[in-house]
Amino acid sequence: MGEKQTKLKNHEELSESVNPNSYQLKHSTISTATISKTPITIQSQLQLQEIQTKKNQFQQVAISVTIGNEKRHQLNQLSYPWGIFIDNDDKSIYIADSWNHRIVKWKSDSNKGKIIAGENGRGNQNNQLSWPRDIIFDKENNSFIVSDETNILVIRYTDTNQQIIISNIVCWGLTIDKNGYVYASDYEKHEVRRWKQGDKERELIAGGNGRGNHLNQLNGPTFIFIDEDFSLYISDSLNHRVMKWRKDAKEGIIVAGGNGQGNSLRQLSSPQGVIVDHFGHIYVADSNNHQVVE
Repeated sequence: MGEKQTKLKNHEELSESVNPNSYQLKHSTISTATISKTPITIQSQLQLQEIQTKKNQFQQVAISVTIGNEKRHQLNQLSYPWGIFIDNDDKSIYIADSWNHRIVKWKSDSNKGKIIAGENGRGNQNNQLSWPRDIIFDKENNSFIVSDETNILVIRYTDTNQQIIISNIVCWGLTIDKNGYVYASDYEKHEVRRWKQGDKERELIAGGNGRGNHLNQLNGPTFIFIDEDFSLYISDSLNHRVMKWRKDAKEGIIVAGGNGQGNSLRQLSSPQGVIVDHFGHIYVADSNNHQVVE
């Protein structure tokens, strides 16, 4: 993995995006707690107003984790989790536990997680990760895929080995469609491309026209979501908007934000996670405004 070592060294200029002060500004959570010398238990919750549209109803779900003032790397602890993926078959949750540089799997009835990647601290060796941002599960190939941000890699893990599937990419967000295509956002190249196992080249899906705020441009794309119609939703973070790119489109349309950075009903501030439900409702983690909005 000499290639991985070189990539980590060359990527240190991105440390601003992962230092503690920067993290707290760019990805503040809804729940906050005062940390004392005695470990305390907080409940991290996504508090959504109960919404019932047609036959759709959200239920409040929570995971309790223990947080102390010092080390937070025990199996019942997390440290700045970013991306998550839920296995609909067994309801297990896969978490990119970013500051612990690892991926953990939590079963629905468990009080602790299991490390499935990156159990040896920050680094660039085969058994290490460096600030993982997102994770998806590829059921077709019985594997999971991780965006290893500061190693500038996207890595596929199976039960027996791992494979670098994309290199030289500052990837924040991953998603996978029903045909098995993997989509990856590139924060530095301001684009999203897709790839399927066996393909030699990655196909440009959105952006790719330099940094900017035109409808055919992106500026620091982070998390992404693909719907059943193959429309791609992109948190265009530095443009403070969410874009929708329909299949084969040459430009996107603004579906949230796009009116400058702010906290009004028509504005976003550094949007991160984005999902769309079966009724077309869009939910956005409006990061710097410390809220989830529809």
